[in-house]
Amino acid sequence: SLAEHGSNRLCFFPDYDPAQIEVVIELVKDIIARHPDIEPTAVVGHSDIAFDRKNDPGPRFPWFELYQAGVGAWYDNETLADYWKTFNEQPASIGLLQSALRAYGYGVIETGIADTSTLNAISAFQMHFLPWHVSGEPDSRTTAAVFALLDKYFPEQKDALLSRYEKERELAIATAESELPSIRRGQVDAVLPDLKPSKRAFVKDRFAFKSYAGRGELIIESDLPASATVSVNGEVLSLDDEFAADNTYRYSLARRTRTGVNTLAVSNIAPAEAQLHIQVPYPELKDNTQAYQNRFTAVDELINQEVAEGFPGAVLLIVKDGEIIKRTAYGYQKRYDENGLPLASPQPMRTDTIFDLASNTKMFATTLALMHLVETGQLDVTQPIKHYLPEYLGAGREARRVSDLLSHQSGYSPSIAFYDPANRLGKRFYSQSRQRTSELLITQAPFEVSNGLNASYSDINFMLLGLIVERITGMPLDRYCEEWLYQPLGLKNTLFNPLQKGHHKGEFAATELRGNTRDGRITFPNIREYTLQGEVHDEKAFYAMQGVSGHAGLFSTADELAVMAQMLLNGGGYGETHVFDSNVINAFTKPDNRFWHYGLGWRRAANGTNRWHFGPYASDLAFGHTGWTGTATVIDPALDLAVILLTNARHSPIVEEDEEKLQFTGKQFETGRYGSIVSLVYEAILNKQAN
Repeated sequence: SLAEHGSNRLCFFPDYDPAQIEVVIELVKDIIARHPDIEPTAVVGHSDIAFDRKNDPGPRFPWFELYQAGVGAWYDNETLADYWKTFNEQPASIGLLQSALRAYGYGVIETGIADTSTLNAISAFQMHFLPWHVSGEPDSRTTAAVFALLDKYFPEQKDALLSRYEKERELAIATAESELPSIRRGQVDAVLPDLKPSKRAFVKDRFAFKSYAGRGELIIESDLPASATVSVNGEVLSLDDEFAADNTYRYSLARRTRTGVNTLAVSNIAPAEAQLHIQVPYPELKDNTQAYQNRFTAVDELINQEVAEGFPGAVLLIVKDGEIIKRTAYGYQKRYDENGLPLASPQPMRTDTIFDLASNTKMFATTLALMHLVETGQLDVTQPIKHYLPEYLGAGREARRVSDLLSHQSGYSPSIAFYDPANRLGKRFYSQSRQRTSELLITQAPFEVSNGLNASYSDINFMLLGLIVERITGMPLDRYCEEWLYQPLGLKNTLFNPLQKGHHKGEFAATELRGNTRDGRITFPNIREYTLQGEVHDEKAFYAMQGVSGHAGLFSTADELAVMAQMLLNGGGYGETHVFDSNVINAFTKPDNRFWHYGLGWRRAANGTNRWHFGPYASDLAFGHTGWTGTATVIDPALDLAVILLTNARHSPIVEEDEEKLQFTGKQFETGRYGSIVSLVYEAILNKQAN
């Protein structure tokens, strides 16, 4: 919280005067003598009952001395040691610890998540009963101390909780020892014969998979020497007569596959006790740009003309039917100096230039992370936000659901300038500390309109969603995305805070010429005044969230975005990497019941509603996003198409359109306004198909 328990109120706790403690002991003894119904467990400190707000009397208060004098509760050390050994062998779940704390008397709500309120309660408990071990962590020693106290003072509750612990322990062991693959590899990943086969004869051991004509691979492993009949698209494959045990067999499907949905059937597995592990990887991108080098002349002419007229630069990449059919760099990744004058030696744009994605972060970091959490069963978007952030309370917060944030229906304003003490909400909302900003977002950020009244785009929604990812996973957003999304897909240049992770400025497209100052017109504490290159431009992300936020901060290249786009077009995987099920994609990209131009997170073409972004030709299934710095993505499953347009439109001089509005000259060009480029791409593809 923002009160005494927060980092803004760090305290030094001195030792208590022994004479003062003697007086306290006598006073409490007198009270207990006059009120004999006061139980030992009812002798508590301020922080024990108000752990979200208070931390007194602190870890130096001698609770054990009071216990020795007959005041208050304490555990038996031998009992604690026994429980500590038990919980070291198999840790208790956070939900069980929450229930145990509540059984003892702490007002903890069981959420199954190590939320701020729970960590505050743990700190308060440790200050009382483990004052030499105040870590705020839900470790086995703390759990043992809680159970030792329950064993002594609340044995019935202890018995019920121990029974639950045994069930959870057995479940954890059974899960760990499961012989089923823990990670799905590829779009088909099955052990046959199916242990729970369909009773329909022509349903069992059959699969559909996506491929392209002349491509595809089948991988077979067997636990015993075995044989089987395998058919693809109705044609029996010529395979080895016998699969040796524990060998891996890889077969090309190039002669059997077609573009679109393909069928796979496995039968006649012999001997009957044999098990085959069958895999079909997802399609991976192939480079076929040479065959299409003359297809997009209208696009090339427009962008090259605008570069000649002063537009800084761009990279355009187009994916069609599993192939990269265009990958072109235009102009310069750094063209102007801080005064808006052309550089004597501008830095040419490269196809592998890394871009500040701005709000495409919302999609390719936060939304993908949330989709992965849905896949793994850790997130339910229909749950109230307070289920994951229990301190998200008051002013109508209890009514907001995770889906309200994703669909921009929560009622928040578009933005709060936390980084600036002159923000519209006042100095109370000034923060250049990630922890304080997070606390303000969760507990203080006000609503502008009622929940569900309209779909109004807001960075606040995705800043909160980023915090939800962190709370569920116990990992920083950047680390979770890099370890669970980008690295499994083989992506090396998709990351937050790249200059802190080994990259150098020369790899990046530059953005604003004079930091965040709008040519010196704006100022606030610690404002950057140099040309930004490799640092996130967004002020909230850089100053208030230290570069890692759910709404902005991600960097990437056109090729690596293309891999993620193809992963989505594939139905949730790439190569042998499975990220999430196609049902998850469908749930996140389908239109909202009322506001059809949004899905969950994703912006939708919505039959022309967002033609400024998707152009007039995108199918009703198309989804994607844009980013303030000049980035646009379009993913169109109906055409098996992806368009990646990355520009550094904001790396340009600023002009005053009127007294109130400043404009980057790069945003006055068609290339920096997205829709025309996307339209010309669609025309080049659709018109050729028609011919």
